[in-house]
Amino acid sequence: MIRVGSGQGFWGDDLDAPVRQVEGGKLDYLMMDYLAEVTMSIMQKQRVRDPSAGYARDFVPLMERILPRCVEDGVRVVTNAGGVNPTGCGEAVVEAARRAGVDGRARVGVVTGDDLMDRLDELLDAGHELRNMETDESLSAVRDRVQSANVYIGADPIVEALGRGANVVLTGRSTDTALTYAPMIHEFGWGREEVDRIAAGVIAGHINECGAQASGGNALIDWWTIPGMETVGFPVVEAQPDGTFVVTKHPGTGGRVTLGTVKEQLLYEMGDPSEYITPDVIADFTTIRLEEDGEDRIRVAGVTGRPRTEFLKVSIAYSDGWKAVGSLVYAWPDAAHKAREADRILRARLERLGLHFDAIRTELVGWSSTHGELVGEPPPDHPEVELRIGVRGKDREAVERFSREIAPLVLTGPPSVTGFAGGRPRVQEIMAFWPALIRREAVEPHLKTEILEV
Repeated sequence: MIRVGSGQGFWGDDLDAPVRQVEGGKLDYLMMDYLAEVTMSIMQKQRVRDPSAGYARDFVPLMERILPRCVEDGVRVVTNAGGVNPTGCGEAVVEAARRAGVDGRARVGVVTGDDLMDRLDELLDAGHELRNMETDESLSAVRDRVQSANVYIGADPIVEALGRGANVVLTGRSTDTALTYAPMIHEFGWGREEVDRIAAGVIAGHINECGAQASGGNALIDWWTIPGMETVGFPVVEAQPDGTFVVTKHPGTGGRVTLGTVKEQLLYEMGDPSEYITPDVIADFTTIRLEEDGEDRIRVAGVTGRPRTEFLKVSIAYSDGWKAVGSLVYAWPDAAHKAREADRILRARLERLGLHFDAIRTELVGWSSTHGELVGEPPPDHPEVELRIGVRGKDREAVERFSREIAPLVLTGPPSVTGFAGGRPRVQEIMAFWPALIRREAVEPHLKTEILEV
């Protein structure tokens, strides 16, 4: 059996969680998931400004903090914190490891080759159209606006790094689940043809990937009864060579692992449950069997899978205009009526100025922002409402002018305004998502695993 603990569910998650995982009980592996689709474009922009950037910066001091304990206890770290610059991240971790005093006792594995930015034109010229999976449009339509392009890689290069003795394995855009099931493939020697076992590993990875979401965080079922969320225990997968596993957490930590919390996480980002496609296998979520195995222990068995496809998914982000969002708070009496009138006045002024946008969106926060018209009409004694209004468009100057039209409403609109201390809305570039497929033979020969000695 091996124990794979979850340490991060996204870039910005609880930085003490990996510490609690390493210090709170037995682990063999600590997986940390940092990447989402928009994260890659943010990191790419950072790297354009600073060639040494482009990865999860907070991962480096975290490693300096926990790596001595990991080395002492034999805990190996697998993460996609490398973002669009795994090499830079790896070099920074080596320096952090030396500062932490583990010289000569650790190795850092760095996986590269998922970043396709420098190869996009070559790939398009070779006939890889990278068509949008939703619109079927060729990437050539937005090629000049692409900010990042990364292919979701699977377990193979991670397994190679572990096989070469890496204590820490850093990747770019690895699929989230591989951070958990790659250690299983390495430890148990699963072959590519053992699709049921690898599919079980995918399920384990899917449960692990969102951190405390599987152990009580963001839970819908009886959320108010879940104890100790201030020190919530992140999930730990206890995996067996036959593919069965138990989801649990360290004793004495907050949160709760139940059939309900695990089922909720299994439904996360779910399309067709019978075809959960990863780079290494297609997992059938309809075959999952769950049962209680004691307090805070859920046993998972019965998972089946099918062989992998000939394609890999590509996550592409491209510039798609500009946006700005501003807000004003209106107080009793007739708070919602005042906010609606302010919205009408602002829109009329924008029209008078000849400003045109792709979209204008208005929410009345505190009244109708969540459920819209379903809430009905607000009573005149409703205490306060926040008018939140945003625009998006291709013309940056028009969006900037919108941002200057919010403040005048303080003295030229309905009374009782507050909440404008933050100043004018900030104009931000919009990053749009372009999902595509590419044949794996165009990618896999370019994947590289490098071992850095500490």
